[in-house]
Amino acid sequence: MPASKSAARNTTIVVAILVMGWLYLGLRLESWVNVVEPVRLPEVGPRAEALHGTSFVADLHADSLLFGRDLLERDTMGHVDLPRLQEGGVALQVFSLPTIVPFGLNIESNSGDGLDMLTLAGIVQLSPTALLGPTGRALHAADRLADFAAASDGEFILIQTRADLAALQDARAAGADVTGALLAIEGAHALESEPGNLTRLFDAGYRMIGLTHFFDNDYAGSAHGLERGGLTPLGRETILEMERLGITLDLAHLAPRAVDEALDLSTRPTVFSHGGVRGTCDNQRNLSDEHVRRIAEGGGVVGIGYWEWAVCGTSMQDVARALAYVVRLVGAEHAGLGSDYDGGTTVGFDTSHLAALTQALLDEGLSESEVRKVMGDNVLRVLARNLPPAGRAADDAR
Repeated sequence: MPASKSAARNTTIVVAILVMGWLYLGLRLESWVNVVEPVRLPEVGPRAEALHGTSFVADLHADSLLFGRDLLERDTMGHVDLPRLQEGGVALQVFSLPTIVPFGLNIESNSGDGLDMLTLAGIVQLSPTALLGPTGRALHAADRLADFAAASDGEFILIQTRADLAALQDARAAGADVTGALLAIEGAHALESEPGNLTRLFDAGYRMIGLTHFFDNDYAGSAHGLERGGLTPLGRETILEMERLGITLDLAHLAPRAVDEALDLSTRPTVFSHGGVRGTCDNQRNLSDEHVRRIAEGGGVVGIGYWEWAVCGTSMQDVARALAYVVRLVGAEHAGLGSDYDGGTTVGFDTSHLAALTQALLDEGLSESEVRKVMGDNVLRVLARNLPPAGRAADDAR
């Protein structure tokens, strides 16, 4: 064989190996960042099973749209997909989307400069998001969720209005195995500091927004930023417009001063979608008792996560202990689930095992009425108050 043909063949083989390796890396990426390290689950007794089966279970935060999985198919990777939501009895899942994630993030101090992990992840997964800006990434995720809903034969429905929420409740009360999906943004830098983009994302279906993520931005200081300041004028303007449209304000990741200023400004119930409380896990990521009280005073809900930073452990008992702490501090009307599933987290159980959390809450001494509120009725109440009554267009929101 001529040397030139041999060299060409060798080059082709090397390129093929590199391409196959790249594709394998992209397919396996999520299995390395969204981990389940199984913990011993409480045995679910008949009382908890019956209670869970008749509760409206809602989770305020999962980042499953970051990855390329088909959420209509059960997978061994990650924490959330429709079959596992159904198995776990979940009535409503909030799907949140970060659009910039700084390389080497931590809960202490981060800059928004430097490498963006989502760009790198998009390249590895051969995703178009690698080439999109923050707003484009959010719009792309909204399209993906709409496609899942359209292909689900009515088992997965988008929740954008109070009417949608009421229809979901009616369907589940009639025995339908249907799960609602609500879109959220993690970090208002997804708006790219352009007020008009809030309307674009509202029209795309987004109904919850947190102003910051792991770094300070043009809207507010982050609990993990460099300055950790309060709201900016753009942040204040954005909160007021969110209220007008019917978008719930998420306080997660805000710096303490920004939390105070946001609560001073808000006239509607807020949520802290995912995290913990310093009363059971004392770190910069979590809420002080005073902030828990202030959120409760405004009718809001504190979502408790399932990972180490949130509850200082990954067991059902760790999660139940934090939820019970909120209940005993401010009442059962202000605690909820905020898993942070599929958010680069290591957890002890995926969403299919949530009946065991109902058991763990009963074991903590909560009454059945209190457990129902924590498992989802509180989220239902806040969304029923905040969502626009009907229609998708921003001009029709009020």
